[in-house]
Amino acid sequence: MSTPHSAPPELDTPLARALRPFAAFFRLQTASGLLLMAFAVAAIVWANSSAGALYETIFTTKFTIGYGDSQLSKPLILWINDGLMAIFFLVVGLEIKRELVTGELNTARKAALPAAAALGGMIVPALIYLGFNKGLPTQGGWGVPMATDIAFSLGVLAMLGKRIPLALKVLLTAVAIVDDLGAVVVIAVFYTASIHGTLLAASLALIGLAWVFGRLGGRHPAVFGILGIIAWVCMLKSGVHATIAGVLMAFALPGRILAPLESAPMTERWEHALHPWVAFGIMPIFALANAGVVVAGSFSHALAQPPSLGIIAGLVLGKPIGIFGLSWLAVKTGVASLPDGLTWGKVFGMSLLAGIGFTMSLFIADLAFGVSPSLAYAKAGILAGSVASGLIGYLYLRFTTRATPAASE
Repeated sequence: MSTPHSAPPELDTPLARALRPFAAFFRLQTASGLLLMAFAVAAIVWANSSAGALYETIFTTKFTIGYGDSQLSKPLILWINDGLMAIFFLVVGLEIKRELVTGELNTARKAALPAAAALGGMIVPALIYLGFNKGLPTQGGWGVPMATDIAFSLGVLAMLGKRIPLALKVLLTAVAIVDDLGAVVVIAVFYTASIHGTLLAASLALIGLAWVFGRLGGRHPAVFGILGIIAWVCMLKSGVHATIAGVLMAFALPGRILAPLESAPMTERWEHALHPWVAFGIMPIFALANAGVVVAGSFSHALAQPPSLGIIAGLVLGKPIGIFGLSWLAVKTGVASLPDGLTWGKVFGMSLLAGIGFTMSLFIADLAFGVSPSLAYAKAGILAGSVASGLIGYLYLRFTTRATPAASE
């Protein structure tokens, strides 16, 4: 007989215990997605209100830290995008590492389906974008529609309640995490203009030192923090985007605590500690600073520009075509298998929701377009494409699925 504070015996199975961390992760991402949406709407309203000049002034005001030759002077928006988002990418790296070690990507067979889906969801949107922008100055934005926003997409799934089986939530999470890994590679390789080799080597050496410290038994968070901050500064000045230091630092953290009373992976403890700060602090601040679309002329004019058209078509059409197409091919060729409880109809609905590209898409757009007018067009396309993908995906799953007790988490 269970006590009021213990799980019922039928819920205290090894499978149920294994799924509890994911259930907690799903609830966190759902709440984060709702908050992210609120801040994005607030940014748009603020930027286009009578106080729009104040919005621009706040986020373009420069702040300086350091002394002498070691000074770093950047507008507030860049401190957010280069600094705070490095912590976001640290958490992304921790999520990727967790999935590779103990999650849905820890064997080739389990990773095959989300890997194929994510690959299709990156290649097809990029090709569609290039179809609209080939030969134009905006063709460099091909990476913008490749991303899937995990918080927003899981938030939409949560609105569907028991209609959605846990297996579909897990698959979408795995696809988004592989997608994040692809985005990190794209940022590092294709959105780095020039590289200062010595500073890059120094950053990598510091991250390597953190790895060695951990493997020798070092566990003090302050040491990893100091090494990570210095590595971030070196990476920032090297020309490679500073957020890459966050991802690499995640892989440098040791796998398990050596203290006798602590058996949880250190990476998992860092992820649990940082995730709420990222979900409820950094991501909303990023949305507020970056989602304020101010366009000269009408919003419809902005959506008719090649960057917007390419992004909208890439998110709304390219994502489902690529994800569903390569998933189907992987299963039909025997490379992967469809998880129990899933149908192709549900996978297609998930692929529609994967067109919500908000956070990472805005981030890549900033790297691709800088301060050019095309950035506003890209943001308009990201917002329109993400809203359309979320609405279409929600309506499709709402009318093609039905609630069952087994679908609850």
